[in-house]
Amino acid sequence: MLKKLGIVALSGALVFSGVNLGTADAAKPENAGKGNGNGNNGKVENVIYMIPDGFSSDYAANYRLFKGEDAIWDSHLKGMYTTKSANSDITDSAAAGTAMATGIKTNNGVVGLDTKGNKVETILEAAEKDGRSSGLVATATITHATPASFAAHVDDRNNETEIAKQLIASDVDVMLGGGKNNFLPASEGGNQEELNLLTQAEEQGFEIVETRNELTNVKDLNVEDGDKLLGLFANEALAPELHRGDTKEPSLAEMTETAINVLKEDKDGFFLMVEGSQIDWAGHANDAAWAMSEVAAFEEAVEKAIEFAKEDGKTLVVVGGDHDTGGMTTGANGSMELNLDVLQNVTATGDYMASQLNDDRSNVREVVEGHTRLTLSEQQVQKVQEAEDAALAINTVTSEHASVGWTSTNHTGVDIPLYVYGPQSEKFLGFHDNTDLPKKIAEMMKIK
Repeated sequence: MLKKLGIVALSGALVFSGVNLGTADAAKPENAGKGNGNGNNGKVENVIYMIPDGFSSDYAANYRLFKGEDAIWDSHLKGMYTTKSANSDITDSAAAGTAMATGIKTNNGVVGLDTKGNKVETILEAAEKDGRSSGLVATATITHATPASFAAHVDDRNNETEIAKQLIASDVDVMLGGGKNNFLPASEGGNQEELNLLTQAEEQGFEIVETRNELTNVKDLNVEDGDKLLGLFANEALAPELHRGDTKEPSLAEMTETAINVLKEDKDGFFLMVEGSQIDWAGHANDAAWAMSEVAAFEEAVEKAIEFAKEDGKTLVVVGGDHDTGGMTTGANGSMELNLDVLQNVTATGDYMASQLNDDRSNVREVVEGHTRLTLSEQQVQKVQEAEDAALAINTVTSEHASVGWTSTNHTGVDIPLYVYGPQSEKFLGFHDNTDLPKKIAEMMKIK
């Protein structure tokens, strides 16, 4: 796409070139034809990079049991990778996102900069410079750490107003998620001092949509002609999947499908990053039901991506979390029985249930049993009534019924599974670091 040629190269040499893959060549699969998910030597024209924030092997195991069958990604497992940041054995999403976007390590809290504060070009920006279109999709604010890591450069991930400015000034063609307030001035209830970035976006050719219906009715956008799409479906983050039905917000799968449909018009190809943001938030809350519902929503998005990749034959789908959150376990408290199916009946997050408790918490049984269909013991009711953090106590009770354990309310440093579908996917076989992923993608896309 000619409009991409105006991108300014960032300081320093590209981190993507000259990479030593460090992994033995895999045996070539038989019948590796068009769209073969086992890999082939075909051209990689498009990349859909899908990040289930906070997802690790135990999330994968629990989700398989929750669903009652394999997830779509299970048959595409290619390897594992490490996640430590430059200054911590346990990464945050900013440093992890930067590693997965640029191929370099940085400090926790930093987006798109190296440890010395230098801007580092991202795989998305490199794809744009190579003539491809690009997109970002998230269920958090679109200015949150992970999506920001692909198109912004700030020393503090919390500076979302600056990230919003950089996103609008960037060449990203499709942005879908939450965070409308970060684009509006204070005079309109937003977080910008004076700027109205939505007005600026419209002047730059963005079509702006704010509801599910508006998104699903998007038609005739042509990125080849400079058309762009900005969807901001909530003032802050989108609603948890458990509560999305009460809103006018699209699903992650619907956002992903629309992004693909818009970007695929670029004859030179595209790069799309999709984040299932709230798996991480459920992990921080130790909310097993919320976590499983978010993984299910993410799987639907992956299904859309792989469906397109099968038909297209030139699309690589890479799926991997940025880190683990919560230290979830498959089994807990000495029990040899798992009861993940009980989570299917939960209709609200622990945070929401806690908000429905009265001042003396005398309605614990009514609220929790009403939203979970569980039968609480008197001891469990008392635990919630006396807890300093009612939401965490509710989530603990629910997890006990499901035999799901938690070891932290923060991130952990465990290795993360890597799933890949599409041409040359066998090149991801083995054990890696998170910085290896964009380097491999760049090589396959022939980006320098």
